[in-house]
Amino acid sequence: MTEHVRKRSSFEPATALVGRDAPLAASAKRPLATTLGAVFVMGRAVVGVLWLAAFALVWGDLAAEEGIDPEIAGILLAWVLGAGGISVLVLVLLGWLIWRGSNTARVLVMLGLTMSITVAAIGYFAEGEEITIHTTLLTVALDILVLLALSSRDARAWARRPRRGS
Repeated sequence: MTEHVRKRSSFEPATALVGRDAPLAASAKRPLATTLGAVFVMGRAVVGVLWLAAFALVWGDLAAEEGIDPEIAGILLAWVLGAGGISVLVLVLLGWLIWRGSNTARVLVMLGLTMSITVAAIGYFAEGEEITIHTTLLTVALDILVLLALSSRDARAWARRPRRGS
């Protein structure tokens, strides 16, 4: 017997949004939305590594152009690469945890993506920053895709399912 899955309407009362869905079995298959969300989070980590590599390549010229002392420029580069490396590792860890079904990691990623989208919107509306393919268009689009995938009903239900042995 197949269970009919109700599609989400364009407007739902708050009680339907905060209420619990029917619990999934511990052996339920990982939904496509969760898989895509985890893959896109890992993709953001890869893009972070590429950005850090590109930044390291142009840093010498940029620091010289701005008149930064070479010794201080080296320290600044180490700080940026260190912080960026930690960020990449956190993204990899969160992507792996989402893949494994962590609801906490899913919610943390959604909060971070919401902040990222908000910062881009504030930059555009308040400060006149351009949104182009070379600046923020791809990252904002990817953020929105991941946010949609991880906030889906299937991803939420799978992350909240009871685990084996608990």
